[in-house]
Amino acid sequence: MIQALSGLNFIFGVIFVEKIRSLCDINVGERAEVVELETEGAMRRRLLDIGLCEGAVVKRLGQSPMGDPSAYLIRGAVIAIRKPDARRVKVRGI
Repeated sequence: MIQALSGLNFIFGVIFVEKIRSLCDINVGERAEVVELETEGAMRRRLLDIGLCEGAVVKRLGQSPMGDPSAYLIRGAVIAIRKPDARRVKVRGI
């Protein structure tokens, strides 16, 4: 029974389903926790090098006038990430 419900959180008998989104889907000013990186190779290494790993807290600070890239606060540093790359980073709201 526990394995079947592994993606759910129980609090006081109420089931909460965690909404997993892409990093590019969070709003400006919103914070989220990284759940998974769906990328590999050199881009995965770059994202890990800037601190974008499972459990990291990210805040979207803004986006460029044309909409891409967006600026994110990651472990105290402001980093610009393009939408195709941010789409492959899965997060959940906090």
